[in-house]
Amino acid sequence: MIASAAIARYGLPPSTTVELLNVSENETYRVHDPDVVLRVHRLDYHPPGAIPSELAWLDALRTEAGIRTPKVIPALDGSRVVRVPDPAGGPDRDCVMFEFLPGREPSEDDLVTDFEPLGALTARMHQHARSWVRPAEFVRFHWDADAAFGTAGRPGRWGSWRSAPGCGPAEHVVLDRLEATLRDRLTRFGTGPERYGLIHADLRLANLLVSDDAGVSVIDFDDCGFGWYLYDLGAALSFFEHLPEVPEVIDAWTRGYRSVAPLPAGDEAEIWTFVLLRRLLLTAWIGSHSEVEIAAALGAEYTSGTCALAEQYLSTHS
Repeated sequence: MIASAAIARYGLPPSTTVELLNVSENETYRVHDPDVVLRVHRLDYHPPGAIPSELAWLDALRTEAGIRTPKVIPALDGSRVVRVPDPAGGPDRDCVMFEFLPGREPSEDDLVTDFEPLGALTARMHQHARSWVRPAEFVRFHWDADAAFGTAGRPGRWGSWRSAPGCGPAEHVVLDRLEATLRDRLTRFGTGPERYGLIHADLRLANLLVSDDAGVSVIDFDDCGFGWYLYDLGAALSFFEHLPEVPEVIDAWTRGYRSVAPLPAGDEAEIWTFVLLRRLLLTAWIGSHSEVEIAAALGAEYTSGTCALAEQYLSTHS
């Protein structure tokens, strides 16, 4: 097992307990005694230099902006990213070890209460991103429309929504209209520095930890990159965009955001564009990740829900 081979690079004995936490894109393990987290990266997702760049922003947010993020634990040779041969003979894998942070995932039962402080936290991250002088070798990908939907016959970063389960001819008609409308509105919205910059890009509830002692921690920056700042709100609503309380949740988020940074009315007017952008991306992700437990569980019902949300959106956004 790659995780067992990786911990040896950190001086941990073979008897150390290694427990698989989840498999989504990467494999994430909890290592016991010491209590740390090991991330085994997926293959062929990041260009050279991208993982060290992620870790650089994670460090800067903690030390410069006061955002609680996990510290990176270096290997015995000082490496923050270690390349580990696969004992089974597969390709080498990149691995990173992090401190284990306390806390629980926020509950969907109390979204309005949780989303006001999340809005403030997100604004602090965006303020830092706007002012941070990135290292010269900083490399991260973009979450623009072409990355989301693909271009010139190439699928988007997470595949094509056309391959989602339950996506037949009727669904194609609705979602084609949605993609075209999103592309048009995003083009008009623009990528000026006040609206587009370095974002976490996956601030869903699973990547937040709430602790009475430590407050809110932000984890899993693996998808961080350049995108629209409002995409972070769309991502925060992942998998429950359809709930009737979402408009109230959005209001709470915007109150929190404005307690820290401006949110112009023109930006606020496009919030649902970014909710639907994320929703369509997740629809594509489910279609290209059928082996992942949550994707298999959501299946065709999620595609149907995307079409329902698309119809609502298109009735007011053309």
